[in-house]
Amino acid sequence: MTAATLYIVSAPSGAGKTSLVNALIDRDPAMVVSVSYTTRPMRPSEEDGVNYHFVDRARFQSMLSEGAFLEHAEVFGNYYGTARSNIVQKLSQGTDVILEIDWQGAAQVRRSMPESVSLFVLPPSRAALIERLRGRGQDSEEVIKRRTAEAVVEMSHFREYDYVVLNDVFEVALDDMLAVVRAQRLRRSRQQSSHAALIAALLN
Repeated sequence: MTAATLYIVSAPSGAGKTSLVNALIDRDPAMVVSVSYTTRPMRPSEEDGVNYHFVDRARFQSMLSEGAFLEHAEVFGNYYGTARSNIVQKLSQGTDVILEIDWQGAAQVRRSMPESVSLFVLPPSRAALIERLRGRGQDSEEVIKRRTAEAVVEMSHFREYDYVVLNDVFEVALDDMLAVVRAQRLRRSRQQSSHAALIAALLN
């Protein structure tokens, strides 16, 4: 069975994390994004089961009490969580999985799965971050101000991650993320698992 990697990707709101992850999946369809559970309302452009599994608080609390989540966190008054069974199943099938989660969830995952690889995406400036948040056209100025303050807290945790990607020029940032994935797949343990038969034939 081919060893697979769990990638953790975190960033403040507006840094372009989701766009980068979507582009990464387009470039490397062998990877999948874990679909998290959330209690926040579904946005007009979103689809249940694709962007998130949208559930009410009662359902989320039930799953939490059952120990179903690999990680969970409360963000802006809403709950988010990653189902452990989904991750384990994909990894056991040899599929690399990406988790888009905040620093709180990332810390929980690293404790449970220390072999995971973590990346933090930074914006080129605070002004660019605010501009991107406004460009969404989804939030009021009050919400944008709150998200900006939260972004500073989020960014202060970048030191806890294995890699830091600066999303100034999108294509450069995407290439940087692809480089991390390629390097991980070239690790001796991964290559030894992927090419076990070849290595055995070469050495015997």
